[in-house]
Amino acid sequence: MVVFGVSALLLTLRVFLSVTSSAAAPVAQAQTQSASTGYWLADIKHQGQVPFGNNTDYKIWRSVKDYGAVGDGSTDDTDAINKAVADGNRCGQGCDSSTNTPALIYFPPGTYAVSKPIIQYYYTQFIGDAVQIPTIKALSSFKGMGVIDADPYLDSGANWYTNQNNFYRQVRNFVIDVSAVTDVAVSGIHWQVAQATSLQNIVFQMAKGDAGSKQQGIFMDNGSGGFMTDLTFNGGNIGAFLGSQQFTTRNMTFNDCNTAIFMNWNWLWTLKSISINNCKLGLDMANAPTNQTVGSVIFMDSKLVNTPIGVNSSFTAGSVPATGGTLIIDNVDFSGSTDAVQDYTGKSILAGGSVVKSWAQGNALASGSSQGRVQGGVQGAPEKPASLVGDNGFFERSKPQYESVATASFVSLKAKGAKGDGTTDDTAAVQSAIDGLTDGQVLFVDHGAYLITKTVTIPASKNVKIVGEIWPMFMATGDFFGNQDDPKPAFQVGEKSGDQGTFEMSDCIVSTKGPVPGGILMEWNIKSDNGKAGLWDVHFRVGGYAGSDLQSDKCSKNPNSTHDANPECIGSFMQLHITKSASGYFENVWLWTADHEMDLGDHNQVDIYNGRGMLIESQGPVWLYGTASEHSQLSQYALQGAKDIFMGAIQTETPYYQPNPSAAVPFKVNSNYFDPDFSKCTTNACKSAWAVRIIESDSVWIYGSGTYSFFSNYNQECVSGQNCQDDINAIDKSTGINWFGISTKASVNMLTVDGQGVALDKDNRSNFCATLAIFAAA
Repeated sequence: MVVFGVSALLLTLRVFLSVTSSAAAPVAQAQTQSASTGYWLADIKHQGQVPFGNNTDYKIWRSVKDYGAVGDGSTDDTDAINKAVADGNRCGQGCDSSTNTPALIYFPPGTYAVSKPIIQYYYTQFIGDAVQIPTIKALSSFKGMGVIDADPYLDSGANWYTNQNNFYRQVRNFVIDVSAVTDVAVSGIHWQVAQATSLQNIVFQMAKGDAGSKQQGIFMDNGSGGFMTDLTFNGGNIGAFLGSQQFTTRNMTFNDCNTAIFMNWNWLWTLKSISINNCKLGLDMANAPTNQTVGSVIFMDSKLVNTPIGVNSSFTAGSVPATGGTLIIDNVDFSGSTDAVQDYTGKSILAGGSVVKSWAQGNALASGSSQGRVQGGVQGAPEKPASLVGDNGFFERSKPQYESVATASFVSLKAKGAKGDGTTDDTAAVQSAIDGLTDGQVLFVDHGAYLITKTVTIPASKNVKIVGEIWPMFMATGDFFGNQDDPKPAFQVGEKSGDQGTFEMSDCIVSTKGPVPGGILMEWNIKSDNGKAGLWDVHFRVGGYAGSDLQSDKCSKNPNSTHDANPECIGSFMQLHITKSASGYFENVWLWTADHEMDLGDHNQVDIYNGRGMLIESQGPVWLYGTASEHSQLSQYALQGAKDIFMGAIQTETPYYQPNPSAAVPFKVNSNYFDPDFSKCTTNACKSAWAVRIIESDSVWIYGSGTYSFFSNYNQECVSGQNCQDDINAIDKSTGINWFGISTKASVNMLTVDGQGVALDKDNRSNFCATLAIFAAA
């Protein structure tokens, strides 16, 4: 079963052949050292404070040893660690969400024995020493779902948190050892999370063979995310048990697992740089042959060694649902597998023993052709552009942690005069701190809220590095950003487009205070060598949280009356603008215009009006890994005249209140920013925001997209009707578009090309979304 009658289509699809090595990039290994650590994060003065919530004595920084943890490998440290997490009336059981109780939990070097789960509360980072990486070891008597549990279950079956809203979490720099637990099922991490979450630099240690038959590294049963990277799984039954709406996973190594990855369910999932060694089965996505629970998987730039079965799949000519089990294989070395792909009965679909350049199963469409159903190799394709390629397929770079940088090289923003109290104008202090950095220094942004009332410029030539203490906020506010006819940036990375230099920013939030209809939160002008200018775990947040002055007390939803936009609830003009001569690397970046309240007690849905999510004019290269852009009024991702852009995977949602008011208000069409014009729409279903617009662009490579429309004026009847809006993704006057794993929800047309719908939801039904394996425009 190679091709379902569409060989002509396959010859026309403009997809790529790899030009690089298929070996997966190495994972950062967690090896204990005997020398003194000297890790800057442990040694720096911590003076961050919660800016809102009237909790001046609250501790943000906590070392588990300050709460009685011993870390000697035998003392049960469970209670001490959980005490460190829970201290200070934090957002735990019964709390839906809060931004007022962040906690950075530091684990010094050592081995921390635990007998029950460590509960990770809302808005928490667990960070192990990055130089001498600590171990969390489950005792043989351990009982619980996971050594770390991000969303515990109650006896009733309910969770502590709403899994789709379980934001702002991080775990990095650990060995998690469950090898001693052999009599009950156990996981290293129960990771039921949503956006603004990440796992990085973790080794999951499990027993080999029968001794590890009840052990798994990650258990993810629900959620809406997300991103994880640089993980190693040794032994166990299942390395990673995965289930979430959408996710990007990058640079993961599996050694001696029975099954490396079990994909329980998803709408879409992108797997990049996966190394699978000495496992029985690489990727199992055949969970339910008669009712497939997996929407789509992209498996790319990966390698399998001594693993007989690469992928186990349930996709057939008559699959139920029709496009469930969509699979894209792109530059995967199956030399170490007998079968690259087999069906759930054990029948070989694709032989192993070689590198698979490009192979697909699902529905496929090339511009100017008819849609067809494919299961086979994709031929006749262009190469990836050299500018986007690294050592292992598409270029990638992990978030810098500055392990080798001396503590003395970190400069505290508060020590340079900024207050971060949410009321003081810190513009001058922030600019002065940036301008005062010398070569090799890193600006440490103590937790707080720093008001920005004019543009802060980051000179490209200064090679600035900025790292935040558990997502401090930079908040654009004031009259300077008040005119949508004359928009101005809050942050300007590089004074003008194409300025050469480097820039790194991680673990920060760029946001607003009050309405700033003329505010561009970040204008990205810098041009750099691959990966030398980027954002990692940096999130853009407009409204819905304490201190934003855009909350449910004034911006609550109002679906029962026809209304215009409330001027007090206009967020910003745009969140991120990547200009024409710029380049950049963006990993785990969430652009969120709030759809609900995070702090006030009602947690109600809110109407916040932000004009545009991300505009990309860059001529490349630009890499987006695990990004999302949600609820902007006009569009979420707009590519205008862009070239050499990589996106994998992306996620969007249309504003829930549309079309009340419609996408035509309150922002005027601004031709300088290539806005869509909704004035010719004659139906409400037309007057909704675009998810992705690709206009006059070339060489765009999208590996996984989830673009969703869940409401029409807060009513969900259209969800079952698959018609909340007419159109959601557009390609106009563009060439070299290579789009894989397209999942849409409740848009009549999945894809519109030059104004005409070319792929219909009704023709591509999957488990929840509609799914198209490939769209290609030559």
